[in-house]
Amino acid sequence: MQSPTTVPTREDMQQKIEQFAGQVVADLAAAMAGAMTNLGHKLGLYQAMAESGPINSDELARRTETNERSVREWLRAQVAGGYVLFDSDSNQYLLPPEHAFVLANPDSPAFLPPAFDVAASLWHGEDKLLAAFRSGNGVGWHEHNCRLFTGTEAFFRNGYRAYLTQTWIPSLSGIQEQLTNGARVADVGCGHGASVILMAQAFPKSTFVGIDYHESSISVARERAKQAGVADQIRFEVATPRVLATGKEKFDLVCFMDSLHDMGDPLEAVWASRQAMAPDGALMLVEPFAKDRSEENVGPVARMYYSASAGLCTQNALSQGGRYSLGAQAGATQLLAILKDAGFQAGRVAMETPFNLIIEARP
Repeated sequence: MQSPTTVPTREDMQQKIEQFAGQVVADLAAAMAGAMTNLGHKLGLYQAMAESGPINSDELARRTETNERSVREWLRAQVAGGYVLFDSDSNQYLLPPEHAFVLANPDSPAFLPPAFDVAASLWHGEDKLLAAFRSGNGVGWHEHNCRLFTGTEAFFRNGYRAYLTQTWIPSLSGIQEQLTNGARVADVGCGHGASVILMAQAFPKSTFVGIDYHESSISVARERAKQAGVADQIRFEVATPRVLATGKEKFDLVCFMDSLHDMGDPLEAVWASRQAMAPDGALMLVEPFAKDRSEENVGPVARMYYSASAGLCTQNALSQGGRYSLGAQAGATQLLAILKDAGFQAGRVAMETPFNLIIEARP
């Protein structure tokens, strides 16, 4: 960074303006292209291209029962963005297999189109966010457009499917064996129930409780559990984390799956989980990956998390009183400090991935 006393020349300033304007234009292009990515997903265009190999716009429109002229312009936008390849000799378009893994495979851990519904919910709630930034009163999760709920479920579910029971739970000391033999588990802030349903499927001898304050999400979670054939293993409750401290149940594992940073009083939430924990129980905290210093959290992933946090996570915490308002980039040191303040005697980072921190704590 230049010294504050350094006066840039007119030419230097013009070059910097042009460079930064180019960066903003790239962001604007990405924002508009995101809508096209979502259309391609929901119209089945990516799926059809993944199944067909090289294809022209007429055939793609026929296979997806869409308008050819619209599809042709969509394809040109995809080529401009590098999502799709074009062969001018054959007048055909190709979705490369590595791109199909991200755009057309709903079972892939890298399947990203549902995240665009989360982004869309931010635009949909713009007026509420404008008011919340001025008042400091926040915007509750339940106040957002329903695309937030379905997009969040779909975006996180595939990552949980790939890693939750295969690597994250095995990284906790002795927990996998307890779950295999039969344990009691609470999933706090469960949303549509993706994580708790996956655990129930993997550990049929265990029983689960899913807790979330959002009644509509709990209704969806109950239906998802029925569809997955695990409704008899899971009880879903419309409640806040405090219910753990007031109940009589003791849990071998309490999970916060990408939810603690959304809560207005995370200290109370983890304190309540400790009160409900069996003597040899554990807490598993899954949070977005972040380093402890905000200036170290740079790049596309951190930018995505900070943006979502400013519009969604922090706003929900503020709407609930915001004792900490952790945000989605809290970092391990701050998270471990809250666990210690809540009475946990031992806490550690069990795993790190490019997208997640997995923290284990013991009473």
